[in-house]
Amino acid sequence: MDFAGSLPSWPSGLSAAARTVWAKHDFDSEGWLPLWRHMADSAAVAERLWDEWVPDRVRQLVAAAVPGGAGDARRMAVWLAAVHDIGKATPSFACQVEGLADAMRRAGLEMRLQKQMPDRRLAPHGLAGQMLLQEWLVERHDWGKQATLQLSVIVGGHHGIAPTHADIAELARHRSLLRTRGSEEAWRGVQHELLDTAAAVCGVRDRIADWRTMALPQSTQVLLTGLVIVADWIASNPELFPYFPGERGSDPERIETAWRGLDLPRPWVAVEPEAGPDGIFATRFDLPAGASPRPVQEAAVTMAREMAAPGLMVIEAPMGEGKTEAALAVAEIFASRSGAGGCFVALPTMATGNAMFPRLLDWLNHLPDARVETGAHSVFLAHSKAALNERFTELMGAGRRALAGIASDGGGDHWAHRGDAHAASAELVAHHWLRGRKKGMLSSFTVGTIDQLLFAGLKSRHLALRHLALAGKVVVIDEAHAYDTYMNAYLDRVLEWLGAYGVPVVVLSATLPAARRRELVRVYAAGDSSSASAESDAVFDSVREAQGYPLITTVAPGAAPRIAVPGASGRATSVRLERLDDDVERLADRLELELDGGGCALVVRNTVRRVLETAAVLRKRFGDAQVTVAHARFLDLDRSDNDARLLAEFGPPGKAADRGGMRPDKRIVVASQVVEQSLDVDFDLLVSDLAPVDLLLQRMGRLHRHQRGLGQCERPPRLRAARCLITGVDWDAPVPQPVRGSRAVYRTYPLLCSLAVLEPYLSHTSATGSTVRLPDDISPLVQHAYGDQVVAPPKWAEAMAEARTAHETHQAEQRYKADAFLLNRQARPGRALVGWVEAGVGDVEDSRGGKAQVRDSRESVEVLVAQRRADGTLATVPWLSPDRDGHARGGLALPTDAAPGARLARIVAACGLRLPPEFSDPRTLDAAIAELEADCFPAWQTKEAHWLAGELILVLDENRRRRLAGYELHYSRSDGLEVHRVR
Repeated sequence: MDFAGSLPSWPSGLSAAARTVWAKHDFDSEGWLPLWRHMADSAAVAERLWDEWVPDRVRQLVAAAVPGGAGDARRMAVWLAAVHDIGKATPSFACQVEGLADAMRRAGLEMRLQKQMPDRRLAPHGLAGQMLLQEWLVERHDWGKQATLQLSVIVGGHHGIAPTHADIAELARHRSLLRTRGSEEAWRGVQHELLDTAAAVCGVRDRIADWRTMALPQSTQVLLTGLVIVADWIASNPELFPYFPGERGSDPERIETAWRGLDLPRPWVAVEPEAGPDGIFATRFDLPAGASPRPVQEAAVTMAREMAAPGLMVIEAPMGEGKTEAALAVAEIFASRSGAGGCFVALPTMATGNAMFPRLLDWLNHLPDARVETGAHSVFLAHSKAALNERFTELMGAGRRALAGIASDGGGDHWAHRGDAHAASAELVAHHWLRGRKKGMLSSFTVGTIDQLLFAGLKSRHLALRHLALAGKVVVIDEAHAYDTYMNAYLDRVLEWLGAYGVPVVVLSATLPAARRRELVRVYAAGDSSSASAESDAVFDSVREAQGYPLITTVAPGAAPRIAVPGASGRATSVRLERLDDDVERLADRLELELDGGGCALVVRNTVRRVLETAAVLRKRFGDAQVTVAHARFLDLDRSDNDARLLAEFGPPGKAADRGGMRPDKRIVVASQVVEQSLDVDFDLLVSDLAPVDLLLQRMGRLHRHQRGLGQCERPPRLRAARCLITGVDWDAPVPQPVRGSRAVYRTYPLLCSLAVLEPYLSHTSATGSTVRLPDDISPLVQHAYGDQVVAPPKWAEAMAEARTAHETHQAEQRYKADAFLLNRQARPGRALVGWVEAGVGDVEDSRGGKAQVRDSRESVEVLVAQRRADGTLATVPWLSPDRDGHARGGLALPTDAAPGARLARIVAACGLRLPPEFSDPRTLDAAIAELEADCFPAWQTKEAHWLAGELILVLDENRRRRLAGYELHYSRSDGLEVHRVR
C-alpha cells in the first residue's frame, strides 16, 4: 500500500509497561510526555516536513537511494523520526526522574537509582537507541549487524554527533545500561513492542526485508539525519506539543494545531521562464526600455538550458559586467530543473553580504513564485551581525506573535506568524524558528559570508543540518578568486559534497586563475560517481587550457566539461600604468597636479596604517573636506554609512542621485581593500599599492567604471584617459621591493609575480606600451601571474626562486592546518556515518573565533564602543546617524546600574569594532580582555540585556581615547580607530 496521507493513530493496545516509559519531563510543572506519544508526534511532524517543507531535490535524492523509490523514501524518513528516541526506553535514561522511574518499576521495569549508575554517561540516549535499533533489526528482521549501521547511526546521531566505533564498543561492554540485570526480558519486551508499533504505524513492517541489501550513500544518511533532527526539535517544543500523558496517539487535532502554529513557509517551487534571455532580464532586473542583457548574461542562460542536467557553472567576466544577475537567472533555471527549493549566495565579507541582501530581495519580488497567493518564502541573512541589519530586522519583525514559543538554538525568540494584517501581505518573511547559527541556513533564500558555506566542510556538531540546508538549494559563490589555500581546502571539500548531492552551483569571478578553475570543476565532478572525473583527471585538462574572456565553464552530472566564450559587451577601458615612488609628499604633489581641474581620485593602501598616514598628509595639502577615509576599522554603523556615502557620491550615474548623493567636483578617497569587491563605485584616477595582479585588476575595475558622457566628456579634461599609478614599491632596488606592510598581507612571491607580468607595461622602453586594456588583458595577466613559470627579468631569478620556495612552504602549511578538522570525503555507499565528525570542533560559532576555524587567521577581539561624557555619565557615541525612521541614535544616555532598553542595547550592539592585529598576540590579547572585563557593567550581563550580555565594552573618554594593554586608542568619525603603542 502506498504510504500517503495522515498517519493512523497509534494503537491504544500498548502494554501498561510500555505506556509508563517517559520521554519528556518539566520539573517546574511536573508535566511529562510518554515516549510513545513523542514517537507519534515526531513521526507526524516528519510526515508534514516531508510533504510540505522538504524541497523536491532532497526527496529525489533519498528516493534514488532506497529500493522502493519515493514511497519507501517517505516511509523511511517518517519511521526514523518515530524511533529516534527509542534509547530513552533504557534504565540509564529513565532513572533521571525518580517519580517516573518508580512508576516504571511498578510496571516491571527494574532499574537502579541514578546515583547508583555512575557509568550512565556511556549510554547517551542517541547511542543507546542506535544499539537497540541494531539489535531489533538483527533479531526481528534477520539483518546483518554491519548492514544495520547505515540506518541505526541516524538514530545515534540525532543530537548532532554520530557515535564513534569506540563509543559503540564501550557501551557494548556495559549492557546493563540498556537493560537492568534480572529484568532483561521485561525491558527487551517493551523496547521491541515500541519498535514493532512504530514499524506498523509508519508502514515499514513489510518493507524492512527489502531494505536489508541496500547500500545507502553517506550523503543520503546525512540528509535523513538532518530531517530527523528538525522533526525532533519541533516535536520537542512544549508550546506546540504540550506535556500530558493522555491515552490517544498523535491525533489529527494535535498535529494540525501544532503545524498551524509553527507555520513554516513552504520551499520555493521554481518555474522555468518561457522567455528568452531578453525577457528574463527585463522582467527580473528592470532593464531600461530597449536595453538587452550583456553577452555573458545571455550565454549563461543559454548554457544553463543546454546542460543535460543542472551542475556546476563557472562564470568569468569583467567587473561590472552583471555576473550576479547572470547567476540569479541561471539559479532560476537550475532550480526549476533540479527541484531545488531555494538559493544561497556566498560572499567574502559581512559588508558584501549586507550589500547583496537587498539585491536578492528585489530579485525575489520579481519572481512569479514570490506572489502573495503562493505563500511567503523564508529568507535569512547569514552572518553574526545579521540582527543589526535594518532590512533584515524589518522582515523579522513582520507578523511577530506574542506567544514566546519556539526556542531557537538555545535562545527564546518569538517566531514569525503570517496571520496578522501586516504579515498576510508579506511575500518574504524572516521566520523566527528558522534563526540562529544552526537553523538559519534552512531558510529557503539566504545571503551569507563564505564562512557559512565553508562550515559545511568542517567537522562540527549538527553538521547534518547544514548539509540538509545546502542540498535543497542552488548555491552561488561570488568572488571565487578571493580565498587562500587554507580556505580553498574547505571550499574544495564542500564542492565535492555538493557534487554528491547534485546541488547546482554557480561560481563567479573576474580574475580566476586557470589552475583554480580546473580544480573547482574537478572537485565538484568528483562528488558525482557518474562523472567523467571518476575515470581520469585528464578530461579536465581542457578546462585549464581554455582561452578567452569572458569565459563560461560547465559540467553536468555524468558529462565532460563544456566551455563557451561569449562575445564582448563592448564595454572597454584602457588604463595607462605608471610607477610612483612610495613617498606620500610626492603622491600629494602628483594629486595636486592631476586634480587641478577637479576630479575624483581613489588611493588604495594595503594596510590601515598606510591609509591613515596617507590621509593625514593629504588633508594638510587639500583640506579635511576633500579627503575621505574608508577601511574596515570603523564601527559597524559608521562603516555601513561610509559604504552608503561612497555609493551615493561615486556610484553609477543616475543611481547615485537616487541615493540622495551628488558627485563631488573634487575629492580624494583613501581606502583599504574594502573598495575592491562588490562596491559599484567609479573614480577618475587610481593610485594603488602594489597587490597580487588579480586584486590590482579588481581595483582598476573602480576606474572609469561607468560612461560619463560621450568619450568620458563629463570628467575633467586631464582625467578623461584612465590612469593607474602603482606605488608601495622601492623601484630603485635591484629587484623592486614591495613595502613591508604589503609583504605581510600578501607575501612576497605573489607581489613579485604581479610585478613581473606588469613589467612590460611599466617599462618606459617596452614595445607593448604602458596601457592595460580592460577586459582584454585581464585573463592573460592573471593566467601568466599564476602560471607554472612566471617570466621575470633575469636579474630577479634568485629573489623569485627564494620567494617561491617560501610561498610554497606556506601553502603546504596551510593545507596541513586545514586538514585538522576537514570533513572526510564521502565513503563508498553503504558505509555508515559512524565517527563522521570524530575529533571535530564541537559547535560552530558564527563569531570571529568560529570564522578562524575556516580561515587561516589569528583570533582577534571584538568590542562594543560607548563613550564616557565629561560629567561621568555613559552614552552612545554622539555622531551616529539616525535610523531609517529618523530616530536619533547618537549621544543617547546609557544606564550602567540597569539593563539598557531594547532599542538602546541594539544601538550599542551595532557599534561593534574589531581591534587591530596588534591585539592578536596572545599576551596582548589576554591583557586586553582582562582590562575590558574589569570594566564590565553587571546589569548589562543579564537576560534582559541579551544584545549586550557576554560582550566586551570599550569605553572611550570624552576625547574618544582609551589606553588598553599598552596601546593608546583614538577613534574619530573621519578616520576610524587609530592605535599607537604607549612609549
